[in-house]
Amino acid sequence: MTYCVAMALQDGLLFASDSRTNAGVDHIATFRKMHVFETAGERLVVLLSAGNLATTQSVISLLRSRCGGDGASLLTVPTMYAAAELVGQAVREVIARDSGGEMTQGVDFSCSILLGGQIHGEAPRLFNVYAAGNFIEATEDTPYFQIGEAKYGKPIIDRVVRHDTALKEALKCTLISFDSTIRSNLSVGLPVDVLSYRRDSYAPAKPYRVTEHDPYFNSIRQRWGAGLRQVFSELDDAGWFEQ
Repeated sequence: MTYCVAMALQDGLLFASDSRTNAGVDHIATFRKMHVFETAGERLVVLLSAGNLATTQSVISLLRSRCGGDGASLLTVPTMYAAAELVGQAVREVIARDSGGEMTQGVDFSCSILLGGQIHGEAPRLFNVYAAGNFIEATEDTPYFQIGEAKYGKPIIDRVVRHDTALKEALKCTLISFDSTIRSNLSVGLPVDVLSYRRDSYAPAKPYRVTEHDPYFNSIRQRWGAGLRQVFSELDDAGWFEQ
């Protein structure tokens, strides 16, 4: 399992993904799930992947190999919508290829991909690409997507993040959502890769890796836990409850 979050906000885009994969308690490994395609000054395209690791690695490899050819690629498509179509096609192609044999009975080849970025000439956009290859786009009313083990980190994001939330505030909220998920699910773990992109900057991508020794992450997770306990202790007892 994994946990990935992407947000399309007024100020820009925010991406975060954990790096743990597991096939049982004895087979835990670290794999990067954030993948960047960019052309300096012209486009930034970011993919976050969850699901069957073999499928997602094949999809990313296929998309990268096509960047060197003459056909459409993530470095040549004119819009982010066209990029989402391209990713959806790659997902369908890989799953159809790998799930057709007799040896694949019972294997789940599905994957999910969050695709976001900005191509010169249009605003930043964010898509959630499903295993069937179809996709939906984030809006001002629904400015973020989660894939993977989403339920533990969703409540804090739902309460805090709006389309006009500042990127620095969204980052705090995202890291707290990861802390909540990591505490409640062993299949999600550090390091967490984070990337922020400011609207219309076309700046080179500078992903940041949050490790177990990161002072900022440790500070906010400790203060958040202490704050929750403090607020809980100050809540009134139910007047109708008798011990």
